[in-house]
Amino acid sequence: MSDNPEQIRAEIERTRNELSIDVDAVADKVTPAKVAQRQTDKVRGALSNVKDSVLGSAGDARSSVGDAVSGTAGAAKGKGQGNPLGLGLVAFGAGLLIASLIPASDKEKELASTVKDKAQPLVEKATDAAKDVASELKEPAQQAAAAVKDTATDSADTVRSEAQSTAQDVQASAQDAKQAVQDDARS
Repeated sequence: MSDNPEQIRAEIERTRNELSIDVDAVADKVTPAKVAQRQTDKVRGALSNVKDSVLGSAGDARSSVGDAVSGTAGAAKGKGQGNPLGLGLVAFGAGLLIASLIPASDKEKELASTVKDKAQPLVEKATDAAKDVASELKEPAQQAAAAVKDTATDSADTVRSEAQSTAQDVQASAQDAKQAVQDDARS
């Protein structure tokens, strides 16, 4: 430690700044709104992963069916070259199958309405499940926020008291150094 009062003041100011930064960081880390935001982001990420998993499975199944149809067409082409009548019948049957799979515009609307009606209970169940999860998480989140707030308050109080103690120690050292300099100057 230096005997120079200016250096001691600079050291006190540096210590205060460091403590202020530390207190701000602790407060930011334990602010209930920030804790809740981190938890919300975590839940959103988990739900997004589930959604991606479900949609990815449907896409994989569609791709597999398309690959199987392509492979079957290639095999049929090889066998059909020796039997043109059979190939014609297969093509006619495939045309009928495809035509039956393509619904008319009114039929599309009817099917869409049916799907919507059948999906409505699932949407309601999902909404209810989300509300249940939210209500189940509300109390633990409030408890966690209260615990974090208490911890933050305790930490801030500890840091504040440590800062005051350190400042008093530095001030006492500065007084001692000042006195020593004055005593040396008188001698």
